Amino acid sequence: MALDAATQAEIDSLRRSLEHHNYCYHVLDAPEVPDAEYDRLFQRLQALEAQYPEAVSPDSPTWRVGAAPSEAFSPAPHAVPMLSLNNAFTDEDVEAFDRRVREATGADIVAYAVEPKFDGLAVSLTYEAGVLVRGATRGDGSTGEDVTANLRTVRSIPLRLPAAGVPPVLEVRGEVLMTRREFERLNAGQRLRDERLFANPRNAAAGALRQLDPRVTADRRLSFFAYGIGDATVLPEGLDRHSAIMDWLARLRFPVSPERAVATGLAGLLDYYRGVGARRGSLPYEIDGVVYKVDELRKQEQLGFVSRAPRFAIAHKYPPEEEMTEVLGIEVQVGRTGALTPVARLHPVFVGGVTVTNATLHNEDEVRRKDVRVGDTVVVRRAGDVIPEVLRVVPDAARARGPVFELPERCPVCGSAAIREEGEAVRRCVGGLFCQAQRKQALLHFASRRAMDIEGLGERLVDQLVDREMVRTPADLYALDAARLSRLDRMGERSAANLLAAIQQSRNTTLARFVFALGIRNVGEATARDLARHFGDLAPLRAAGLEQLMAVPDVGPVVAQSILDFFSQPHNGEVIDALRQHVSWPVEAPVAAAAPLAGLTFVLTGTLPGLSRDQARAMIEAQGGKVAGSVSARTHFVVAGAEAGSKLEKARSLGLKIIDEGALLQMLGTDDPDRQHDRENA
Repeated sequence: MALDAATQAEIDSLRRSLEHHNYCYHVLDAPEVPDAEYDRLFQRLQALEAQYPEAVSPDSPTWRVGAAPSEAFSPAPHAVPMLSLNNAFTDEDVEAFDRRVREATGADIVAYAVEPKFDGLAVSLTYEAGVLVRGATRGDGSTGEDVTANLRTVRSIPLRLPAAGVPPVLEVRGEVLMTRREFERLNAGQRLRDERLFANPRNAAAGALRQLDPRVTADRRLSFFAYGIGDATVLPEGLDRHSAIMDWLARLRFPVSPERAVATGLAGLLDYYRGVGARRGSLPYEIDGVVYKVDELRKQEQLGFVSRAPRFAIAHKYPPEEEMTEVLGIEVQVGRTGALTPVARLHPVFVGGVTVTNATLHNEDEVRRKDVRVGDTVVVRRAGDVIPEVLRVVPDAARARGPVFELPERCPVCGSAAIREEGEAVRRCVGGLFCQAQRKQALLHFASRRAMDIEGLGERLVDQLVDREMVRTPADLYALDAARLSRLDRMGERSAANLLAAIQQSRNTTLARFVFALGIRNVGEATARDLARHFGDLAPLRAAGLEQLMAVPDVGPVVAQSILDFFSQPHNGEVIDALRQHVSWPVEAPVAAAAPLAGLTFVLTGTLPGLSRDQARAMIEAQGGKVAGSVSARTHFVVAGAEAGSKLEKARSLGLKIIDEGALLQMLGTDDPDRQHDRENA
């Protein structure tokens, strides 16, 4: 078939595109498209060049291994070219590879050295007389970049080898990479400095290795794994297999993959591929496939090379964890805690082994930073069971973009205000008692032991009550009866009676428990007690302004604003009014500033001889004191009992006042805990 103008134009376009992406990936360390898209373009060009041999050109990307070396570093020619690997994407591709190997070598079954395909940067390390003298990148396969000074900072690379058995010249080849942990640490620092985030560990490692200042490279904490040798003068006897060479490199203290193995035949290759794939997400580094190499070196020589790759090896790729697709829309989901999360609705794309139609955009800062808009082409990532996320927008100067996305200021589910607190990355709906999206979480918190203590109202039961629309707000719990509960799965007569008894018992509570049960943002159990002691009843608390709330000990502007926001929502007020028809508590006079223990903070630790923790707490709080859960410089007294642990040690190190139960009772004005306990329960 003759080469027509349209096909030649497609070939030229593919070559230009691949060269551009080569430059972005290998030189700028800033890829614009995921690897899977590059592979598709590359395979299309390979297919066209195979169909039209007259179109083959020596400057085609299919003849290149990487990209031209950077001019920022000295060139480093490779004595033995650093070739790339051909790829297999299906079991059938691997079957064809194994068949070609067997036919070329005349073997019935072949042993293969197998290992993960690291997603890093290939480098060459040259040792003379056992001393590292040069480190280079792959570059274009024949010439790389001399990055010796930077590679010396990689602590897993030996600078000197044991003298015994090491040839006068030895070139070790391997992969420089960044572990997942170090990548997260690096991007966390970038985020704090409001600097550009790295797209993935591979590009972070490549950027670190090309730093002109080796101190920057050292700070990136790169890792290295050897995967073979290149040039060598004389190897020790017995190294007639690739697996034996890897064992020898390990004895020379080079890091080698702990996942390496030897597999026999096609079945062994596919078993290894699936086994590593199952552990892929738990590995400390990213991989994008596994590598199969004919283990016997004599057979490797027999098989030889093609233009850019060995015939004796192949990379079996996993389904891509990154893919490109189009954003069809952006919606906002409201989570169980009221967090508003923007979600991109996507044109369906197969990524990470599944078809993805939605991807998280995390929060409004991330949407703004990535500038994701409806109609954009984006790179989506899904690794293992991780929720798919939009990584970045693919630039397209020829296409007009949609409007900038703005997160709403009102909850899309219930219409309540959506507030973003100072220092928070998340905007939240404050209609916690009413919002349908938060219904289950609100009910579970309301019934928890430290709140209204409704024993038996667990997650499975709440799921049924909400899903069947039997309970919409916490107030609806008090309208439940045995007949309605009998409709629920696994709800027998005794279970229903026990639950109704627990609900009935919760009608008589304390103001502190009730306030905590409301689930106000930033109001924990201790703050709820402080509010109850300060205001005495719910009405003055609901009516309090910002300054009045901040007069409560340990209530600052953030907590005070959260309380104001919560009580200002009409929906929350309606639910509270409904609850007041069923729930009551003894009204107490607010604790006066002149109370005996007002302004004093206590910490309880160990076992007291005559008081439980709850009894001691109640007695201290009744006289204006506060009980904290941890020791700090603001603690006034530490009450220590038997087997007091780390809290007591910390109190001693801070020089705090340590007292026993007897001293506490004297401060409380009583020395008889039994008599005090009787008065409290009279």
